[in-house]
Amino acid sequence: MKLHIDDNVLVISGKYRKKTGKILRTSTKHNQVVVEKINIRTKHIKKSAGHAGQKIQFEAPLSASNVMVICPNCSKATRIKIVFLKDKARQRVCKKCGQSVDRTIEKKQTKKR
Repeated sequence: MKLHIDDNVLVISGKYRKKTGKILRTSTKHNQVVVEKINIRTKHIKKSAGHAGQKIQFEAPLSASNVMVICPNCSKATRIKIVFLKDKARQRVCKKCGQSVDRTIEKKQTKKR
């Protein structure tokens, strides 16, 4: 699956079409993603001796084929290709602008004495 947690995505089909959000969870086994504030469902909890009944709202999973990644560089919904670097590392690249979609993790520089 080319989608990762914290990617900004655009929903391209269904009830929430043209809405954007951030991926909270992914399920590679079922090819599904959970997007923040998209596909909200309500679950009713029956009352019991310990607590009162309540309604819980949660984000239900979407099919991964119904979302597209928004490129952080060109701000367009795009497909992603995988490029292998010289050190055999994988890098996700935007098909429209050719820039990397992966966030770079900057290492903290320590002072040498």
